[in-house]
Amino acid sequence: MKIIGVIPARYKSSRFEGKPLALILGKPMIIHVAEKVEQALGKQNTYIATDDDRIAKLVESFGYMAIMTSESAKTGTDRLWDFAQQINADIYINVQGDEPMVSPNDIQKVVEKKLTYIDSVTCGMLPISNEEDPNDINIPKVLVNKNSDLIYMSRLPIPGIKNTSRLDKPNYLKQVCIYGFTYHDLKSFGELDKKAPYENFEDIEILRFFDLDISIKMVMMEKETIAVDNPKDIERVEKAMTQV
Repeated sequence: MKIIGVIPARYKSSRFEGKPLALILGKPMIIHVAEKVEQALGKQNTYIATDDDRIAKLVESFGYMAIMTSESAKTGTDRLWDFAQQINADIYINVQGDEPMVSPNDIQKVVEKKLTYIDSVTCGMLPISNEEDPNDINIPKVLVNKNSDLIYMSRLPIPGIKNTSRLDKPNYLKQVCIYGFTYHDLKSFGELDKKAPYENFEDIEILRFFDLDISIKMVMMEKETIAVDNPKDIERVEKAMTQV
């Protein structure tokens, strides 16, 4: 069975243009991520899917494979569908390019869950830390049942609290953007060729699978990460990396 890791990477971003090339401890962020995927799946199974020659040339200079994809991809998963039409595999593991602290062990956990539940999309999750605010719209919150099936994902705090005077609070969970897909998953997603209503409102691409009647299994990760959403996050990541 061929299992590959794919890192979607685009240069243009409203919040942080050129983010994949941003230096973290002197090394481009996209290379930090590629090295973690390499540790989990091997360098020969590590790909970067990009629409920008600058990113492609950079990763190739480090010995990684870059596949050019469309500039019009609506989401990272749409970019992965473009990639899947060029590179054949049984399982595609999507690792976000702005997660330089991603754990190779957690990548493997998503692989194992996907192999167990091959007809479901798989995705990582973690409890929200004490330093994070459940009201932060940049953190997608996860609601699952006892079997770790995704019920819903939102940028609002879920579950909601009717009685705000309660002293106890829910154990909030957040999404960790490591996904497991088959070609069929990606084909269904990409050929829909439009964002689903909830996906469009929330700006959370995994919600499109609800409209496709494809179940989503969430996987509890072991290691806390810090995603780079804007330039200010670089300092936080560098500090966390030097403390490991």
